[in-house]
Amino acid sequence: MTTSAGNVYLITAPSGAGKSSLVNALLARDAGLALSISYTTRAPRPGETDGEHYHFVSEAQFFEMRDQNAFLEWAQVHDHFYGTPKKPLADALEFGRDMILEIDWQGARQVRQLLPDVVGVFILPPSLEALEDRLRNRGQDSEAVIARRMQNAGEEILHAPEFEFVVINQEFDVALQQLQAIVQSRRLRYARQSLLHRTLFESFKIR
Repeated sequence: MTTSAGNVYLITAPSGAGKSSLVNALLARDAGLALSISYTTRAPRPGETDGEHYHFVSEAQFFEMRDQNAFLEWAQVHDHFYGTPKKPLADALEFGRDMILEIDWQGARQVRQLLPDVVGVFILPPSLEALEDRLRNRGQDSEAVIARRMQNAGEEILHAPEFEFVVINQEFDVALQQLQAIVQSRRLRYARQSLLHRTLFESFKIR
């Protein structure tokens, strides 16, 4: 993919840290952002809609897409497969639109190899105890699943140093404001502004 005026934000967090809630709130406040809809082999959770939250597919369908090189990245997480489709992202960037990828650390590594200029944001819970409370309070997982997610969370958090930004989701509104600040600061970088306002920059004889 070539350089464009659009930005790609990789947002990663352990399960239960509030990543999806923050991303949804950010999208509601910023019309210039779009969410890359991933493909997954897991079943929909209560309230999730196919094509809005994820594209829910069988393993056979997922592997067929993988073999056709349709994914920018793919990974196995919590016994299920997730993949980011290439085409919607490429189309958005071509027209200068910013895209959010809700992605795990494995996928983030793959994306960075293809798009080195992406912006990585890791969402941390205020503590592991708070994370476990959130997993229990949402009432979607069995004890065995919660135990596995907590074990995986400890390993996932170790990859936070690979990301440029860290947001601690202790108070939701504060965390949301911090995410908005990251997006706005990226948009004001010289490279982005010079692409969006090429005529103005040329009138000033700057590049």
